[in-house]
Amino acid sequence: MNLFEGWARIGRRAPAPAQPSPAGPPGPFAWTRRVALEVVKFAAVGGSGVAVNFLVFNLLLHGLKWAPMAATVVASCVAMGTNYLGFRFFAYRDRASRTRRQIFLFFVFSGIGVVMESALFYVAYHGLGMSGPLGSNLAKALSIVLASAFRFLVYRTWVFERTKRDHQELVQDPQLPG
Repeated sequence: MNLFEGWARIGRRAPAPAQPSPAGPPGPFAWTRRVALEVVKFAAVGGSGVAVNFLVFNLLLHGLKWAPMAATVVASCVAMGTNYLGFRFFAYRDRASRTRRQIFLFFVFSGIGVVMESALFYVAYHGLGMSGPLGSNLAKALSIVLASAFRFLVYRTWVFERTKRDHQELVQDPQLPG
């Protein structure tokens, strides 16, 4: 009889069965796949945010005749709120749980993104004369694209950052997303 089996029978812990050694760090293809999947999820949430942004923007600017800058800022802020939910519960749901710090950073960096987007819109709308219905929407689109590049980098780096546990799980299972 194995001595460890006897200990297990009298209420002591038996040694854990041998575990297969975890795979080494994921290779470049696994990393590329994870980042590509992250970009796709970011684009899906961002795309819905862009739709909200354009809908509110056009309603305010062309429907309710608001001032252009007020319309772009309000539309961006409404989209920011909907984007938080999409990022938190879809694109980055596997990352650290919601904390005050995460929420604070999201809205700080999103606010910086709104300022960037608004400044770019101002330059295109007033400086480049893109003030008609088509021009204003093109100016809005360009400002969203440029500000979104900034948002992607800061959201994945600081807002929805990985915890040490997340990193360990990735090393053990390189098939995990993002």
